[in-house]
Amino acid sequence: MKLNSEFEVSIQSLVYGGSGMGRLADGRAVFIPFTLPMEKVRARVKEEKKGFVMAEVLEILQPSSQRIIPRCPHYGVCGGCQYQYIPYELQVTYKKEIFIEQLQRIGHIENPIISQVIKSDEAWNYRNALQFHLSPSGKLGFERTNSHATLEIQECHLPCRALSETWPQLDFEIIPEIDRVELRQGDDDEIQLTLYSQNPTPPEFETELPISAVHISPQGQIILAGNDHLYISVHEKTLRVNAGSFFQVNHSITEKMVSILLEKIHLTREMVVLDGYCGVGLFSVFLAPVVSRCLGVEASPSACQDYAFNLDAYDNVELYEGTAEEVLPLLEEKPDLVILDPPRSGIERRTLDVLVNMAPEQLVYISCNPATLARDAKHLIEAGYKLEESILLDMFPQTFHIESLNFFSK
Repeated sequence: MKLNSEFEVSIQSLVYGGSGMGRLADGRAVFIPFTLPMEKVRARVKEEKKGFVMAEVLEILQPSSQRIIPRCPHYGVCGGCQYQYIPYELQVTYKKEIFIEQLQRIGHIENPIISQVIKSDEAWNYRNALQFHLSPSGKLGFERTNSHATLEIQECHLPCRALSETWPQLDFEIIPEIDRVELRQGDDDEIQLTLYSQNPTPPEFETELPISAVHISPQGQIILAGNDHLYISVHEKTLRVNAGSFFQVNHSITEKMVSILLEKIHLTREMVVLDGYCGVGLFSVFLAPVVSRCLGVEASPSACQDYAFNLDAYDNVELYEGTAEEVLPLLEEKPDLVILDPPRSGIERRTLDVLVNMAPEQLVYISCNPATLARDAKHLIEAGYKLEESILLDMFPQTFHIESLNFFSK
């Protein structure tokens, strides 16, 4: 098929990444965003790859009875959401099917056990953090679908109330050196604004809003207003979170994740626990009080500072600053339990080999990408581990992203 040629096709399933999949006359798969199974569509070829085609939908010829009208006027142009045209209950159903397909096809796991699927308390207005880009005219926006160009926005239905009230009041002049702008909400609706830039000199900044503001460049952080951190409480544990540190964006799902983790793992006073990719200490603050030793590994300097602050009360905690790939081969400790929360890219093969040699009895893999999870699970299973169960947590409603807790045993 030639570039930009048009064709008709029936959609068979949803696949990871947010597209519907159909089959062309020659048997090749075609992937078309914003479509649903059982729909017939007219589409146009955007890109041809070996074995498959990427296309865009031009017209829904036979719409699914399950299709709904998206809430946001930016939907389809803004790259932030993919599933607004799908009822929320059905979004979760599709995510489970996609998760299973990924484990089966990539991980070669025939019958993965999905013991729970946890929905978000809120399908809208759930995010406690947002990352914006600035348009050429200095307006806040998000990246367009399949593009790095910035779309200026007038509304967004994903942020929590305090963020929704704050971001429309922000007024930026044209500041070309600002790469992105982040807003985060902490306890008591405290708001923090972070400006990311390659320029070590921050722009002139003034605001009448009751917020903190920080400028971050490769040379470090500069406080522009208020504090360089805020506090976020999870199950009555209050965590300090620096402007440059990662933290989960859906508070209700984060609390459920912690509860399920503590319920499923087997802890004793004699155990040594390794918290890989430990961040600010979200899991360690619950584990350290009940085990013999808790080892944290984290690459982000700001998250390491937060971890040290948040775990300061415990003498049995050790923190190693560096990537898991750098640190784990140097550890002589043999942990009984390993908890891993890697980035979307998953875990490097050599790091998995080191973990296998450590031979922990329990291994928990927290994933936001079922494709890399499936790849890594295949290696763990070949090394003698068993995937006992997976629990899906819908951290990101209205998007294709799938968060999961995966429990392996030796």
